[in-house]
Amino acid sequence: MSETTDNLQQLPLGDWHRGLGARMVPFAGYEMPVQYEGVMAEHIWTRTEAGLFDVSHMGQLQLIGEGAADALERITPGNLSALAPSKIRYTLLLAEDGGILDDLMVTNTGHHLYLVVNGATKHDDIAYLQAQLPDNLMLNHLEDAALLALQGPKAAAALAKLDIQPLPTDLYFMEAGSFQWNGIPLGISRSGYTGEDGFEISVPAEHAVTLATALTALEEVRPIGLGARDSLRLEAGLPLYGHDMNPDILPVEANLSFALSKARREEGNFAGAKQVLAQYPDKAAQKRIGLFVDGRQPIREGAAAVDAAGTTIGTVTSGGFSPTLQRPIAMAYVPMELSETGTAITIEQRGKKIACTVADMPFVSHHYHRKTKP
Repeated sequence: MSETTDNLQQLPLGDWHRGLGARMVPFAGYEMPVQYEGVMAEHIWTRTEAGLFDVSHMGQLQLIGEGAADALERITPGNLSALAPSKIRYTLLLAEDGGILDDLMVTNTGHHLYLVVNGATKHDDIAYLQAQLPDNLMLNHLEDAALLALQGPKAAAALAKLDIQPLPTDLYFMEAGSFQWNGIPLGISRSGYTGEDGFEISVPAEHAVTLATALTALEEVRPIGLGARDSLRLEAGLPLYGHDMNPDILPVEANLSFALSKARREEGNFAGAKQVLAQYPDKAAQKRIGLFVDGRQPIREGAAAVDAAGTTIGTVTSGGFSPTLQRPIAMAYVPMELSETGTAITIEQRGKKIACTVADMPFVSHHYHRKTKP
């Protein structure tokens, strides 16, 4: 990382993290906690109890005005105009050639659209949105709001102890609402990026320490750093922007075809639609896949997938040791014809060839709190 501590922004909870003994590192222009007691322990705690993550580096935006959803659809492939109040949709911010500029969550609050974008790209996203959206719409960057993610099988039980009104645990996966806690306004969604049940909580920055302290005082909850957040999202098969996605990658290549809603595919009126739909559903030259790695040595981002002659045919974009599965796993881009589950793939790392097998994702099953269909 090229960032230095001299030019890093500070999180509203920065001193709180340091007070708990967190090891701080540069990330997305901020000084952020990478771990407290250790990545392995924090990962397992989140899978079995409830972990509290500080994701205040993320961009929280409000898009206000008549026709906001229709306008946003011009540069995203999601069916946002059909998004009901209190519902959330995952979508992609697309360039004119269909390349992925970012992935984001869009919530219809009933009054406006609330967007959560990646921290490393938020300023570029804001500039792009301002350039692409009509002048009658207002885009607000909520710079005075912190964002906490409470994740894990006991997240709901923990949150229920705080006497938040109304009860946020009545939400289902990809639903959101406005709440109050001791007079503090909270925006809460049942979402997250770990594969576990959980909540993301937007709170005024001035009250972030109070809320984080109250949550971590509960026996189910411990603070968790960036290291475990990364290993959890890898096990969940969730791509990380800037690693598994970038402006040179189109949605089908990224294995994100689910984000191309049927209605929008039929309309074909979003940025880069011609290029994106030319690859749909399986006509891309390459595809993001999961890998099981033989042995115990993890493979890392940048390692090459090679053919029998040693020629590079693909690239690892995320990799590490899975604490849940007790084996190395990875994501990579490989030619489409090699993307079928069970296909043998050879990865070359530091001059060593490592045998891998294409695996289904998620590597570890998601445990979202979904509404049961009648």
